[in-house]
Amino acid sequence: MSIMNRIIKKIYRFVRYVIIQRNVYGLTSFMRVSPDFFVAGVVRSGTTSLYHNLDKHPSIVKSAYDELGFFDSNFQLGWMWYRSLFPTNIQKRKVEKESGKFLTFDDTPFYIYNSVVAKRIKKFFPETKIIVVLRNPIDRAYSNYFLGVKSGNEKRTFEDIVEEEIDLVNKRNKKLLFDETLSETHLGRGLYSDQLKIWFELFDRNRIKIIKSEEFSQKPEKIMNEIFEFLEIKECNIDDFEKKNVAKYPPMKKETRKKLVKFFEPFNDELYNMLNVNFEWK
Repeated sequence: MSIMNRIIKKIYRFVRYVIIQRNVYGLTSFMRVSPDFFVAGVVRSGTTSLYHNLDKHPSIVKSAYDELGFFDSNFQLGWMWYRSLFPTNIQKRKVEKESGKFLTFDDTPFYIYNSVVAKRIKKFFPETKIIVVLRNPIDRAYSNYFLGVKSGNEKRTFEDIVEEEIDLVNKRNKKLLFDETLSETHLGRGLYSDQLKIWFELFDRNRIKIIKSEEFSQKPEKIMNEIFEFLEIKECNIDDFEKKNVAKYPPMKKETRKKLVKFFEPFNDELYNMLNVNFEWK
């Protein structure tokens, strides 16, 4: 591609995605801030609830919406588009004056599966903090399956998927930190130890906060204050805690769960050893 074609393409993207799509937000991109921390995973674990409740702390202002996807599927849209999604410098100064500190964040649970994303975030935000919410991979997969059924994109039975994907995972390329061909599969997304390796290689452990989804659901006040401590801001009791995207579906067949418990056991054990904690997922 010639230099002129690249310039034209860049101008086209700016006009379409920054000026037209983001309107005044795009025009004021240069007056806006970048994220201070990231919620990087995982899908169907409570990250949407976390997104809405973080914003209730007086020192935190959320982005325009969750699942921004800039560092994976939207990276080509450029920094002006990305900046348009965050608060202005005026908002930042106002919050700093009122609460003493200001933070904003990017909540995209798909980031965890992508090693390119991890490297990009490290390059542009080397000292940032990362929050990862992990859910029992069996329940996470089942919930993700019914999301596909609800949207009309999934026609297979869950039992058929389990048979197909166990075979696929067993054939994965073990030389990769995470075989990203599995990132679109229900079971592959539950291989947390594989996914976390690249993040732990790039970032200091004290900059990554791992949350157990089940505890977040049962004891939200406790977990939120642990997160606030991790972010180095004062405690804040959230009285109107919101649970978002809570789904209802029939119980899993006992024989299917038994098969998945056995399948995930070595992966979970590897995770427990990595984190030095036992989530007791059965």
